[in-house]
Amino acid sequence: MSDSFAAPVVPDSLGAPVQLPAKAARLIDGHHGDISPDEFRRAAHAAVDWIADYLEHPERQPVKAQVAPGETSAQLPLSAPEQPESLDDIVRDFHNVIMPGITHWNHPSFFGYFSISGSYPGILGELFAAGLNVNNMLWLTSPAATELELRTVDWLRQLMGLGDGWFGEITDTASISTLYALAAAREAAGFDVRAQGLSGRSDMPVLRVYASEHAHSSVDKAVITLGLGHNNVVKIPVDASYRMRPDALRAAIEQDRAAGMYPLAIVATVGTTSTSSVDSVRDAVAIAREFGCWLHVDGAYGGPAAIVPEMRWLLDGIDGADSLVVNPHKWLFTPVDCSVLYTRRPEALRSAFSLVAEYLRTPEGDSVVNLMDYGVQLGRRFRSLKLWMVLRAFGAEGIAERLRFHCELAREFAGTLHYEGDWEISAPVPLSLVCFRYAPSGTTEAQRNVINTAILEHVNASGVALLSHTKLEERVVLRLAIGSVRTQREHIEQTWAALRTAARDVMSQHSDQQR
Repeated sequence: MSDSFAAPVVPDSLGAPVQLPAKAARLIDGHHGDISPDEFRRAAHAAVDWIADYLEHPERQPVKAQVAPGETSAQLPLSAPEQPESLDDIVRDFHNVIMPGITHWNHPSFFGYFSISGSYPGILGELFAAGLNVNNMLWLTSPAATELELRTVDWLRQLMGLGDGWFGEITDTASISTLYALAAAREAAGFDVRAQGLSGRSDMPVLRVYASEHAHSSVDKAVITLGLGHNNVVKIPVDASYRMRPDALRAAIEQDRAAGMYPLAIVATVGTTSTSSVDSVRDAVAIAREFGCWLHVDGAYGGPAAIVPEMRWLLDGIDGADSLVVNPHKWLFTPVDCSVLYTRRPEALRSAFSLVAEYLRTPEGDSVVNLMDYGVQLGRRFRSLKLWMVLRAFGAEGIAERLRFHCELAREFAGTLHYEGDWEISAPVPLSLVCFRYAPSGTTEAQRNVINTAILEHVNASGVALLSHTKLEERVVLRLAIGSVRTQREHIEQTWAALRTAARDVMSQHSDQQR
C-alpha cells in the first residue's frame, strides 16, 4: 500500500465532508482494525497452554507477591505507546513485569480472606464470554444470555434447597447484591424515596438497618450509599459463638420504635467474614415478620455449602426471608466476578431500579425479563456462562464432595491445633474457616497480639502460604480459610510447618528482646 492511498471521506458532526489522513486509512484497513486472526490464534493457544501449566504446578509460584510498593509501576511507561506493539512483546512483559507483582489467589495454599479459585470449566466459560462480548441488558440484546442466567440461578436455587418463588440475577459482588437488596427494602417500605428522595422531608422517619457486629462492611457501605446514614446501622451483639443474638435484636428494634424510628431491614449472615459464624435465619425471619422488616441474608461465603445435603441447616428458614446473596466466585469454583442475588419480592427490586428510556423499549414488552430493570447497571457481562459450565462440569455430587472435603480439612487442622501446646482455636469451625492464634504461656495479651502479627508476616513473606487476620475481643487472631478446588492435605501440612517455624523464630526474637 503506497502513501498516496486515497483516504476515505466522511462527514463531520455537522455533515461537512472531512478527509481522513492516509495514515488513519492504512490503520483501519486489513483485518477490520484488529490484529490478524493467525496472530491471535498463536498467542491464545500459547496462553491456554500456559494457564493449564500454571494451574497444574502452582508450587512454582510464591503465594504472595514478592514486590515492594511502586516496583511494578516503575517498570511501566508513563504513557501509552504511539506505535503498535507485537503481542509477543506484550506477553513477554506480562511474564516479566506483571507476574512478579501477582498474589496468587488460585494457589492451593492461599488461605487468606475467603479462599477462591477459578476452575478449568469456569475459565473456559470466561473465555467464551469474552469472545462473544455481549451486553446482557435486554432480552433482545442476547436472548440466550438472559434465559441462561435465569435458568442457571434457578439450578443453584434448587441445589441449595430453596423453595419455589425466588427470582435470581447475577451481579458482580456481594457488596452490590446487598446494596440492591437494601434498595429494594427502602422501596418496599412505601416512602416514595425513588421520586421524592430523602432530603428536606418532614414526613420521613429515621430508617434503621440491623446486623450482627460481625456482619460484612458491605452492609455499612450500602447504607451509606443509599443515603440512610452510617449512624443508622445498628450493630447487634453476638453470643459466645459469634452469632447474632435474637434477644438483643428484638430489644434494639423495640427501643428504636419507641423512639419514633423505622426498622427498615435486618441482615443475617451465614458465614461471617471474621469467624464464619452462622446467624439463625429462622429466628431472624420471625423477628422480621413481627416488626415488618425486610430480611436480607448474606450467604456470600456460607450459602453454597447448603448444596451439601447434611449442611442444609445453614439456610434453615430461608424461604421466609426477602432476599439472599451467595457468591459462586468464593466457594463454587467460578472465576471472579460472580455474585447471585435472590429475592422473593422482585417487584420491589424492579420498582427501585426500572427506568426504560425510549431507545431501550422493545416489542416484547412485559412478555420477557429485561435484567437491566433489576439494578443500576445497563451494561451486564455474560457471567452466567461460566457458572453454567461449572455446575454442569462438576454436578451436584461433585460440588458437594469438594465442599465436604474442605470442611473436613478445616476440622482436621483445628484438631491439630487443639493437641499442640500453646496454640488455641479462637472460634467454632462450622465451615471451612479456622480462627486460631499462638498463645505461649508467660506472655500477656498485648504481647500475644504482637507475636501473632509477626507470625502472620513471617508466613506470608515466605511465599509458602498466605493467611489473613481479624480481631476478636481485641485479640489478634489468624484466619486459615480453605476454599480452593486444588487444595489438598499436603498444602495444609506445609502451612502448619511454616506456622510452627515462624512461631519459633518470632519467640526467639521475643526472648532476645526481653533480655
